[in-house]
Amino acid sequence: MATIGWIGLGNMGGHMSVNLAKAGHDVRGFDLNPAALDAAAARGVKRAASIAEAVDGADAVFTMLPKGEHARAVYLGEDGVLAHADTRTLLIDSSTIDVATAQELHDAAAAAGFRFVDAPVSGGMSGAEAGTLTFMVGGEEGAVADATGYIGPMAANIIPTGGPTTGQAAKICNNLMLFINLASTAEGAVLAERLGLDKQVFWNIASVSSGDSWALRTWYPVPGVVPTAASNNDFAPTFTTELANKDIGLAISAAEDTGTPLEIGKHVQQLFQRLIDAGDAGKDCSMIIKLVDGSLQQPTSQAPTAN
Repeated sequence: MATIGWIGLGNMGGHMSVNLAKAGHDVRGFDLNPAALDAAAARGVKRAASIAEAVDGADAVFTMLPKGEHARAVYLGEDGVLAHADTRTLLIDSSTIDVATAQELHDAAAAAGFRFVDAPVSGGMSGAEAGTLTFMVGGEEGAVADATGYIGPMAANIIPTGGPTTGQAAKICNNLMLFINLASTAEGAVLAERLGLDKQVFWNIASVSSGDSWALRTWYPVPGVVPTAASNNDFAPTFTTELANKDIGLAISAAEDTGTPLEIGKHVQQLFQRLIDAGDAGKDCSMIIKLVDGSLQQPTSQAPTAN
């Protein structure tokens, strides 16, 4: 069993680190959020008071962070991973970040004598908890092969994607397709209801026909059809609108860098932004259906105050 440092114990990282601990690894976790650290510690992850403590003597270090700026701070900061880890430690970043930042981390790690892979995941919070995530792993071939040995307890699929940053590229493109599918699923569901179709009957048809998608089978935005859907729980987040907007924004940015038109993707991003503007950034991204059926409660404008 290995000693593993884990940095980032949020909705995804908390479950993932616990699965490594359940598999018998010595997992030391660090997070700036005390509640996240408490939750992981209650399920077998050992507390670390700092990044330095988390990475000390680790065979591998995993990071699961919200954005590229957080990944840069954690790896490149004065008190970061590269400053404190031993160069024998394998570095594995499972955050979803922009390709340019991923390349920067690969380059900085290599210059400091480390092996580094970008290994983002797909499968959401339910997959993180169940240990059934898909990992997309990019980097030097030997480092990727070694990373798979640590990833196993968290994954149903581990797919090498090629050289550095290809894991991030795969994740960005995959999520672009996911969110477009989610938007089309919401439109189809609302139209089917207004044409008089029973919601379960329509889902039964679409899920075995050409309208099928992961979003339809897992995140169906109509309550009472799919047990895993956030629509059953007033859109309590399984994947927040804020994160969805961030991820599709990464795809749009990559498209601009490569001269690729993303007309549908840009429209879906605008829908997520409307949810955020309405105050629903923390709600599940499948709440996009509220824009289709017209039930979104728009924020009330405040009356001007007297001087």
